[in-house]
Amino acid sequence: MSKKYVSKAKRRRSFARSIDAVMTYIILIAVAFVFFFPCLWIILASFSKSGSIYSFDGFFPSSYSLSTFKKLFTDTRLYDYPKWFMNTLIIAALSSLLGTFLTILTAYTMSRFRFRARKPLMKGTMILSMFPSFMGMTAVYILMTQFKLINQPMGLVLIYAAGAPMGYLTQKGYFDTIPKAIDEAAKMDGATNFQIFMHVNLPLSKPIIVYTALTSFTWPWSDFILPKLLLKEKNLYTVAVGLMSLDDTEFARFAAGSVFIAVPIVILYFCLVRNMVSGIAEGAVKG
Repeated sequence: MSKKYVSKAKRRRSFARSIDAVMTYIILIAVAFVFFFPCLWIILASFSKSGSIYSFDGFFPSSYSLSTFKKLFTDTRLYDYPKWFMNTLIIAALSSLLGTFLTILTAYTMSRFRFRARKPLMKGTMILSMFPSFMGMTAVYILMTQFKLINQPMGLVLIYAAGAPMGYLTQKGYFDTIPKAIDEAAKMDGATNFQIFMHVNLPLSKPIIVYTALTSFTWPWSDFILPKLLLKEKNLYTVAVGLMSLDDTEFARFAAGSVFIAVPIVILYFCLVRNMVSGIAEGAVKG
């Protein structure tokens, strides 16, 4: 085979790789734009001076102002956004703490202990997780009525926390990656199961704990269906329910509230992204 033929073959392969890379970047940029455009639109809409969607010049507001954000926190006579924000923060924080605790305990138990009902429980939770959660809304409402938890934020916390352990498989996969030889060595030194969990496995599980806490926080933070179902009084609304109660003429306030509620989640994701990625990656190794 001549050197000239080899050189031409290399150039063709190099040209094909370049075309492939260019096409890949074009597709990725197009997909990114499709997802980014609605975010850009809602951010610009939040600065609308008129406040009404009917005054937009095409897709975007005809004039801009910071007054909407000021009005969001000062004009609370009809729409008390600061109160809704605090309601959401309290519910999400308590749900995250309790849900993380229950999920980690469930995952650790399924990973480290062997008992007769273990396999049926795992199969049952996998089957139940296939059904959408709103299928049980009628039953949830009846139960909350019987326990007198309608218009009680604590009722939401209990529902969110009780539902969190259903998604324990990623956490179980993470605990499966921790060698059991560590547990056996600790038992030889006289440690109890609780001491092994607290002092050996938990310190090694920071990434998956961070991932669990963040996912347990984001569900109640942005949920609409359950708060709408259980919270009837306006001063108890979460942000999602409160924003949906705004009039059509208050679209800029709706957009500003949506942008502001996204800020804490974005900050948390940027601060904890390393632990999240490693937690997900290691938790997906074993099922």
